[in-house]
Amino acid sequence: MSQKVAQFRRPRIVTIGGGTGHFALLSGLKNCKVDLTAVVTMADDGGSTGVLRDELGVLPPGDLRQCLVALSEADELVRELFTHRFAKGSLKGHSFGNLFISALEQVSGSIERAVEGAADVLKIHGEVLPVTLDKTKLIMTLADGTKLAGEHAVSASKNIRAVGIKSMRLAPKAELNPKVERAIRQADLIVLGPGNLYSSLIPNLLVPGLPEALRRAHAPTVFIMNLMNKEGHSDDFSCGQYLDEVEKHAGGSFVDFVLYNTGVLPDRLVKRYEKEGKPVKCKPPKKSMTPHFVGANVISTSVPKKRKGDPLERTLIRHDGDKLARAIMKILEETSNNF
Repeated sequence: MSQKVAQFRRPRIVTIGGGTGHFALLSGLKNCKVDLTAVVTMADDGGSTGVLRDELGVLPPGDLRQCLVALSEADELVRELFTHRFAKGSLKGHSFGNLFISALEQVSGSIERAVEGAADVLKIHGEVLPVTLDKTKLIMTLADGTKLAGEHAVSASKNIRAVGIKSMRLAPKAELNPKVERAIRQADLIVLGPGNLYSSLIPNLLVPGLPEALRRAHAPTVFIMNLMNKEGHSDDFSCGQYLDEVEKHAGGSFVDFVLYNTGVLPDRLVKRYEKEGKPVKCKPPKKSMTPHFVGANVISTSVPKKRKGDPLERTLIRHDGDKLARAIMKILEETSNNF
């Protein structure tokens, strides 16, 4: 992005991901003077989203809802409404926002129109795009031949690290949303993560056309490192190993910067994770010219409350959205004359 362009328009940032990490990132960037496009995984099939996919045949609304709420400038009551989960009865575990988006998809006949309708209600700052408009499922085949069908099955597995991965794919094959390709082409900065490596981040990269679009992009790509390794998935992973996995499944290198946390994790939460057998530290990366490793304190000091009716286990150690935004904006500023 040249200085001349910066004088006439806001920088365009494209984020790619899913889950609570994507929510935190967008919540922080929303307050910056940038134009945001959130690209969202469509492989989710757990919890409320999984039930709606199975029973109604709709595309997964959960990660879309989280991004829409993160970018919302509507009244607090409206935002709370979209995150509200029913705690009992036949709707137990369902989020109102998920039901709303799924209903809009059925009424309009299109997930795109459903997202646009929800975006209008929530008065979002930015744009939310499904990475694909096709119904697809994540399939992971382990080295011993075991097949894990679906994002929830992959996320719940404790054997991935020990057995090893033979392959990952989407079935049936999915086409890249054309609007995503255009957003990447026009971006000034692209951000991948944070999020679950195998169930939130890599599924995006399995959509044909997305890795190629990232490699063609004139904008630099920042990969935000996770705070925690996941038991059975990334035990003892270093930052370099996360990067290797992402670029392996993308078919080649595309990352220009790796942003990792240098803040101290809260002792009370570290002890809790240690009891569950989850590693808590990422090994310091070796110095490298490409990609550039950038350290910053991006950890949240607050503990999120578990919502009533939520059937899924959520991580308690999370990124701070505002700290992430400051680190991302610093990278954008430093690279604006080089890309």
